[in-house]
Amino acid sequence: MAELLDRTDKMLLEELKKNARENIAALSKKLGIPRTTVHYRIKRLLEEGIIEKFTIKPNYKKLNLGTTAFVLIRYDPDSGLTQKEVAEQIAKIPGVYEVHIVAGEWDILLKVRAANAEEVGKIVIEKLREIKGVGQTVTMVSFVTIKEEI
Repeated sequence: MAELLDRTDKMLLEELKKNARENIAALSKKLGIPRTTVHYRIKRLLEEGIIEKFTIKPNYKKLNLGTTAFVLIRYDPDSGLTQKEVAEQIAKIPGVYEVHIVAGEWDILLKVRAANAEEVGKIVIEKLREIKGVGQTVTMVSFVTIKEEI
């Protein structure tokens, strides 16, 4: 089976990940390919669903959301809800940025952002633990983020 993306597509995606607002002329110059080729490839990547949307990367510290935490959740199967239903309820909580159903000792993994550890605690204690189907939780506050992609 042929590879879905060639080297040029991959380089174009990397440039767009760095700056989705980069104009076609600048991308053309950086990649050493004609502007029409850049335009065509972006259009094709969008049509094929490889690029889902163009977005931003907020500076969460400047938004007073500088504390990131990861929360592990053990699903309570006696809740009468499916694991997916529980995860969908969790996803509605303000401050919860990612919800993943995972394999292993824990069932659900969250990424939470708040102003500080106390606010993370409020999200976990006052919101998360009130959801039917949430069993045991473990919260890990991140000291520093080395790499984070959109």
